[in-house]
Amino acid sequence: MRGFLALLGMTRLEVGDSTRIIVTGQAAILLRMDAEQVQAMLLGLPHVAETMQWGANLVFWVGDKAIGGKMFAVVDLDGKGGPVISYAAGPERFAELVERDGLVPAPYLARAHWVAVERWDVFRASEWQSELTGAHALIYAKLPKRTRDVLAMPAGERKRLIAERKKKLAATGRTR
Repeated sequence: MRGFLALLGMTRLEVGDSTRIIVTGQAAILLRMDAEQVQAMLLGLPHVAETMQWGANLVFWVGDKAIGGKMFAVVDLDGKGGPVISYAAGPERFAELVERDGLVPAPYLARAHWVAVERWDVFRASEWQSELTGAHALIYAKLPKRTRDVLAMPAGERKRLIAERKKKLAATGRTR
């Protein structure tokens, strides 16, 4: 194995549960994306909140939904053969993306220009980063002014406001 990796100019091959990484000096090449990788990537974006909804679905929001945030990606964790992730593509990218193998209009959300990805290998890691960052930016631009104003607050003040809002919603039996 070392001879094969050396031939390719690589120093080692790490195999994890579902992700293989080839390390070439300082650069790492992600060969397979999965739900955990996407989760880490999305939670690294600004003002992203995560909820578990509709069974085993991770829903990612730009801004907490308690303050009027909007969802921009949904990751299916149950693995029952449906799409692995759906995300907001926008009207410009939607038509182009649904022509690609492994992408279809997202059930229930196609009219809002969302696409559903059937397999994790549809995009390379850099494409995943680009697509999901674009989805985040697209939805952030659509947030109401009052929500953007809350997101612009200092972190401590914003967290306090969100906690108060969640407490108030829980008292009335609502989630939003």
